[in-house]
Amino acid sequence: MPRLSFAPPSLCLTSLPLLKRLLPSLPPTVRDLDVPPRLREQFILSGYRPVDLSRRCYVLSLFQIHNETLSVWSPLLAAVCVLVRFLVFSVLQGGGILGVGLQGPEGQGVSVDVSSLPLVLYVFSAVTFLSCSAAVRLLRSEQTLHSLFFLEHVGVAMHQYGCALALCLYSSDSAWTQSMLGQIFLPVVAVVVWFSFIICCYADLHLHRRICQVVPRGVAYLLVISPVTHRLASHNWANTSTLPLHFLQVALFLLSAVFSSCPVPECFSPGRYDIIGHSRQLFHILLSICTLVQQEALFEDFLWRRQALVRELGEERLLLACASFLGLALCCVMTALVIKRRTRVQLLKEGR
Repeated sequence: MPRLSFAPPSLCLTSLPLLKRLLPSLPPTVRDLDVPPRLREQFILSGYRPVDLSRRCYVLSLFQIHNETLSVWSPLLAAVCVLVRFLVFSVLQGGGILGVGLQGPEGQGVSVDVSSLPLVLYVFSAVTFLSCSAAVRLLRSEQTLHSLFFLEHVGVAMHQYGCALALCLYSSDSAWTQSMLGQIFLPVVAVVVWFSFIICCYADLHLHRRICQVVPRGVAYLLVISPVTHRLASHNWANTSTLPLHFLQVALFLLSAVFSSCPVPECFSPGRYDIIGHSRQLFHILLSICTLVQQEALFEDFLWRRQALVRELGEERLLLACASFLGLALCCVMTALVIKRRTRVQLLKEGR
């Protein structure tokens, strides 16, 4: 006698149509000849995502294996690590985020440690830069190419000035601070970073972008890192644990710049390093590690300079320096909008 089954229908079977609508299947990757020239990387022959995908498919490609996978995950994971590490540092060693605490004999009122504001802005700039970098590589398509690159340039400019602000206030010594460069450092960095931002934005209108972006960003970086290079050249490394970290982050950045400007190792064997190991991935991995190392160095410098910073500079000067960060960010955003509008008009005239 046949047995009757009263088992309810499988949850997987009932939810399968809903999952197909929410999570569409992703098409396989394509060759370089199947994507527009502006989306191709030199000597990378395969692993490209099709150009006609929806934005949701590009987001879901985060979990797909393609030639941008490591370039997306490395800054994304680094952004999470930067944020988590800062929160742990703030609670365990930094005296709370922004140094907020009660004041007065009975605990009335709130005091904010102004000396920690530059560190907060640095962490914000690092997370913004890494997140923008991951978003550009993940959502990169022919329709959103210019908008995403402008977003990345804004993130780079903010991070450059955030580094300059933190290094100037926490990592510099008295000899550098009293020098001519130290007196005009932040205004000069703001101008150089802004000009570098403009050059990189206009360089995206052409196919050969790497050298046009590496040179201005390299000049800006050499200026930003000058407080640290002065300490590395004039101080005994055995007296502090911070200088080896600073040296390591400089070395990592210079090595990442090599991979950013030179298509190695894929130029020696085109097609072999399409998925893992090409220069763009190595650039993002090294730059992500560089950011984590730099953050650790700044944490130690912050603890070293925190007590004397307000006494030496004054709260007004510190607040003005922090306000300059917001001013530069706003200036870069407005500049990007103007360039984007002009770029759209130019592309319409060229029929692109």
